[in-house]
Amino acid sequence: MIYTGTGDGGTTTLIGGICVDKDNVRVEAYGAVDELNAHLGLLAEISKSLDAESFPFLKKVQRNLFVVQTSLSCPDDLERKPVHHLDAECISTLEREIDRLEGMLPVLRSFVVPGGCMAAAQAHVARTVCRRAERRIVSLSHSNTVSKEILQYVNRLSDYLFVLSRYFVWLSNAADDCVLVG
Repeated sequence: MIYTGTGDGGTTTLIGGICVDKDNVRVEAYGAVDELNAHLGLLAEISKSLDAESFPFLKKVQRNLFVVQTSLSCPDDLERKPVHHLDAECISTLEREIDRLEGMLPVLRSFVVPGGCMAAAQAHVARTVCRRAERRIVSLSHSNTVSKEILQYVNRLSDYLFVLSRYFVWLSNAADDCVLVG
């Protein structure tokens, strides 16, 4: 049964059985990552026909975000922590993909207006949700332990999503809608 009624009073249970309010900073952090993961699922499906290589990469990112969510939903004082962790290689993999995509794109000298094609627009939505998730994770880190790899990964992921949006515009033979400010 999917419904239990235990959360009807505005509380939820973390890994380890600790009950907290649903607006707890920890719940806000892993909830924002959950929302990001859903947007990435939509992005993967939208972009599948535009670029077959991005689909498996996005699916890999989604799996990594489950690791992030598990870590964020685990209280500091829990004796037995989850086994899976992000490592430096996960961050390096994102950086290599950013570099690969950027190598195909023209140099950017202005701000980009989100859009261009459906996949690019969804990548921008995911990027902004990623930035919000990052802010929630930083808030959590002020009072709880958050690994530096999680902070780096989520920061780098928003960079990847920006570059991916530009790549999708380029693939669709559209031009970035740019705004010069200054």
